[in-house]
Amino acid sequence: MNNEDFFETYGFSIEELNELLKTKQYRQLREKINDINEVDLAEFLEDLDQEQRLLVFRMLHKDNAADVFANLPVEVQAQIIISITDTELKSIVDELYVDDAVDMLEELPATVVRRVLKNATPETRKLINQFLKYPEDSAGSIMTAEYLSLKKEMRVLNAFDYIRTHGQDSETIYVLFVTDNERHLEGIVTVKDLLMHPYETRISDIMDDNIIKCTTTDDQEEVAELFNRYDLISLAVTDQENRLVGIVTVDDIVDVMEDEATEDIEKMAAILPTDKSYFQTGIFETWKSRIPWLMLLMVSATFTGVIINNFENALATCVALTGFIPMLMDTAGNCGSQASVTVIRALSLNDVEFRDILKVLWKELRVAIFCGASLAIVNFVKIFLIDRTLFHNSSITLMVDLAVCVTLFVTVICAKLVGCSLPMIAEKFGFDPAVMASPFITTIVDAVSLLIYFSFARVLLGIG
Repeated sequence: MNNEDFFETYGFSIEELNELLKTKQYRQLREKINDINEVDLAEFLEDLDQEQRLLVFRMLHKDNAADVFANLPVEVQAQIIISITDTELKSIVDELYVDDAVDMLEELPATVVRRVLKNATPETRKLINQFLKYPEDSAGSIMTAEYLSLKKEMRVLNAFDYIRTHGQDSETIYVLFVTDNERHLEGIVTVKDLLMHPYETRISDIMDDNIIKCTTTDDQEEVAELFNRYDLISLAVTDQENRLVGIVTVDDIVDVMEDEATEDIEKMAAILPTDKSYFQTGIFETWKSRIPWLMLLMVSATFTGVIINNFENALATCVALTGFIPMLMDTAGNCGSQASVTVIRALSLNDVEFRDILKVLWKELRVAIFCGASLAIVNFVKIFLIDRTLFHNSSITLMVDLAVCVTLFVTVICAKLVGCSLPMIAEKFGFDPAVMASPFITTIVDAVSLLIYFSFARVLLGIG
């Protein structure tokens, strides 16, 4: 949040907070910071030096400190944990939601993790250890155990009393889960349902037993898809015996969607995915994530070099052909990338499946014909008016122009068909479609475009 937005929201600026801190007006500073949203306050703390950050953090109210702590970057959390006393640490750990604590512990150094677990209550420690055993990127690894469950024999009045008593420690109270004495999931009821019925109504009469749920081992992408499809704000997580063990809330799913989108973008840019932010990733780690694909793509580009060498005589006969190679290869790569990214997105949203491959090919073929024709016509005019007439390049004849534009038309069609089909084939065989995006497809269509180019040049210009 910038300074202007900060002032509009809270009535005082970040500079005022810094001035109060600098002049040691701690009482006024304490009054102001405890009125700030935990997300904005975490950003303010992040910009302070380590000594100031610890000082301000200790001014926070107990119930506010854990929320702010959960929104800090892991490296800042580690600094605070090292600097505070065991009593202060215990207070924070007790207030943290289990899923937030697990997320933090997965990234902290082992020595810091041991200190956190040492100061957690036996119940919290048991829960954390249980969560840490779930497979990475599974529903179990992102769920929280802080939820409210009701019994179907309860009445609405009893439910409200239960919410008031136990709701403070629950991550959400808007969706409540109905279980039996063995924690088997039997139904779901919302606060809206409770409000709309008389106090004497039994929960069994208003609960919805058509339950949307997932299991602890389900992939987090599948869980995100359930949230997207059914517009959920929370989702029950059960074990293999239908016992309720936790819930996933919408704020967790937003994080999952962000992580998955980042991973796909990195794969489409030929970078090995990483869980760390840009500045948290060291130079050596960044090099390791980028160099494998760069080497593979560099070696695969050998094919284009071989093709050009094989048509060396054709290029020597008509040097004008050489100047259009970059344009043809770039256009083909761009067309293939457009198709692949569109199809990858559709696959991730379950808009298309492998069985739809013929429909996708038919649609992309028609799109490619329109795109290829448009580009070829514009390019034909451009070559004739600019390259030949304006630049007085007499080596560019009408047949050279025709060879380039026919190649462009056919190349666009081939590139779009390759770009839309490869991601679908990759998913069919269990590979991530994102790896078939821009870099990989560009390498393929580069080679294809050169083969098409020189084939047409031989026919239309009688060379080679």
